[in-house]
Amino acid sequence: MCSMSMTGAGSKEGDFCMAPGHTPVRRAQAAEGGARRETHHMHLLSSCRAPLAALLLAATSLCTTTLARADALSPPVAAKKPRDVSVHGDRRIDDYFWLREKDDPAVQAHLQAEAAYAEAWYKPHEAFVDKLFEEMKGRIQQRDEAVPQRRGAWWYSSRTEVGQQYPIFFRRPAQGPQRVYDAQAPEQVLVDMNELAKTRKFVNLNAMTVSPDDRLLAYGVDSSGARDFELHVRDLASGEDRVIASTPHADAFVWAADSQTLFYIRHNEARRSHQLWRHRLGATTPDVLVHEEPSELFNLQLTQSLDGRTLMLGSMSKDTFDWRVLPADQPEGRWREVLPRKVGQEYAVTPFGGELLLRINDRGVNYRLLRLPMKAGKAGTGPLFSAQDLKRGRQLIAHRDDAMIESVAAFKTHAVAQMREGGSVKLRIYPMAGGAPREVAFTELAYNAVLTPQREFDAPRVRFAYNSLATPASTYEADLATGKLELLKVQPVQGGYDASLYASERLWVKAADGTQVPVSLVYRKDKRRAGPQPLLLYGYGSYGIPSDPRFASSRLSLLDRGVIYAIAHIRGGGDLGRRWYLDGKLAKKMNTFTDFVACAEALVAKGYTQPSQLIIHGGSAGGLLVGAATNLRPDLFKAVVAQVPFVDVINTMLDASLPLTTEEYIEWGNPNKADEYAWMRAYSPYDNLKPASYPALLAKTAINDSQVPYWEAAKYVAKLRTLNSSRSPVLFDINMTAGHGGASGRFDALRETARTYTFMLQQWGLLE
Repeated sequence: MCSMSMTGAGSKEGDFCMAPGHTPVRRAQAAEGGARRETHHMHLLSSCRAPLAALLLAATSLCTTTLARADALSPPVAAKKPRDVSVHGDRRIDDYFWLREKDDPAVQAHLQAEAAYAEAWYKPHEAFVDKLFEEMKGRIQQRDEAVPQRRGAWWYSSRTEVGQQYPIFFRRPAQGPQRVYDAQAPEQVLVDMNELAKTRKFVNLNAMTVSPDDRLLAYGVDSSGARDFELHVRDLASGEDRVIASTPHADAFVWAADSQTLFYIRHNEARRSHQLWRHRLGATTPDVLVHEEPSELFNLQLTQSLDGRTLMLGSMSKDTFDWRVLPADQPEGRWREVLPRKVGQEYAVTPFGGELLLRINDRGVNYRLLRLPMKAGKAGTGPLFSAQDLKRGRQLIAHRDDAMIESVAAFKTHAVAQMREGGSVKLRIYPMAGGAPREVAFTELAYNAVLTPQREFDAPRVRFAYNSLATPASTYEADLATGKLELLKVQPVQGGYDASLYASERLWVKAADGTQVPVSLVYRKDKRRAGPQPLLLYGYGSYGIPSDPRFASSRLSLLDRGVIYAIAHIRGGGDLGRRWYLDGKLAKKMNTFTDFVACAEALVAKGYTQPSQLIIHGGSAGGLLVGAATNLRPDLFKAVVAQVPFVDVINTMLDASLPLTTEEYIEWGNPNKADEYAWMRAYSPYDNLKPASYPALLAKTAINDSQVPYWEAAKYVAKLRTLNSSRSPVLFDINMTAGHGGASGRFDALRETARTYTFMLQQWGLLE
């Protein structure tokens, strides 16, 4: 089976690669100028906003929301409809709870009025938005092709064409006895997303996987942005495409070895991936429910081993991991649990050639790596291994307090570990037969390196992606035997980009409790002044996800205008390992926000910027970050950009009917418990707004967001306006078509970035 990555020539800047079958982090971090996608989100969205006059008419037809003349830039005023949401003796009155009712005409009128107000604010800057868009678009090599990868008799790749929004995924037959790649060989199109987009306002693929016999393609399509994926199977010879009607909400899927059986995962109304089903192509009998996860804290994941011999089903909470395995040639067999489930036990499995690599936290939070023969597993129906069996496994990598094993790729002769050490990624190659590892050397101080999905179990080389704040996305392969590197491709940046004109730095900042927190910066050397200058500080700090330094050609439009870009690698993220994450969640969540404030204060103290030039940016859970930081220090920031922000923490987490709520008690806390409520009450941005002079705000959201509903930002903006004594703009920019991933194909996403940057540059006084 070949599972294809949704990255490559078609990926947008800031996206991250997700292995097929992975359950996405629910409030995932925002990318540069747009919400970060869990997978390769594809949208076709030209203008989702109704004409201004029509919006104004709709807004003034109801008394709930009032809107003055848009050219006077008078913001909408949402009606107050008090609702008592008090718990645990803490009196809380929510005046804007009613904005949750999306289908209420009064709510629609208010959202339309907000959209009209935002458009009116942007109206004088339309020419600059267009200029910035063309500037950023001009750096993109529109006709581009990803580096191909071979699986069996085919080479797989993707490309984009001039003027087209979306990628085309295709393959070419391998040539000759050495199965080499020939760019002139006839191509077979797998999926042309531009064709899908012709009949959809929004299109997103979650995964593609080719059957073991190479004849069929399974892929999932979301047409709304709500993460409802429809499973398609395409005959690659005839092009016949059919929807598997029995598979609503197919979050992930894998083929069995017979190329006729598909396993897939369904989610429920709360978007929890909870059931594994088996479907046989052409069968007249109903699909079979194979496994159901009863706990609301867990989500299912589905994937397979690189050698294709083993299918793997993961059941994951935020602090407990559980895996089951099934031989791919036994589709009706029993899925065997690898280890007995134990609260707090986290492990991952990598089967290979009849053996198993086990990454487990039994000796410490940063994991160790064991090698176990599958034949040593117990016969029967229970777990394959016990805790006692682990003592007999061969340890490849010992636990270290200062280095975390993030992921492992297993090949026939070597294992490759991606590790997190000192705030940076390390790649180490371990011989399966034993011996000292080889480390892939990187020279930059602040960079990102990540193992990409591998294709061949017996491959002699491992592929990985590399980039930094100044180095464009690069594809490398390392020889497993020698460690020798080969650069396969550097993402072209049109317009004569010269990396030597830019400098990056890594600072260490003392947090409130004395912890040293890293900050990465990049700027254009000839624009660096002796004194303070405009600075954009980005942060996230949740779910253990690191905020690694990444290149974005669109960001050059800021750097070339004299802006410094900085990333705060705060606790709650995974930047310095698992402990870094644990020290920024639950009862310790406030560390995330005070770390961020400390980073901002240090950048001011060190002369990089000053409060009148400092803008902060975060999305989703990063929107929570910037909201909480603003409440702590509203005087420290010039402006705030909050994308699909998770700001109504208490109300959202008290509503168990909402997607994600119960499973994320382990991340934020359960507000039904008085002590945990107290943690969350201390930082919830919506609940901690108070009369103050607040910085300018751009809050961006989407109507179909199932992960952070639109009303969180809508309520936050409405309440903030009533308490804000400053005259700075407070904008609510809503996409009336998309979901959590935000707007559009590559060009639509770029225009959204141009709008966001225009807001920032206007605040800095850098509009030309």
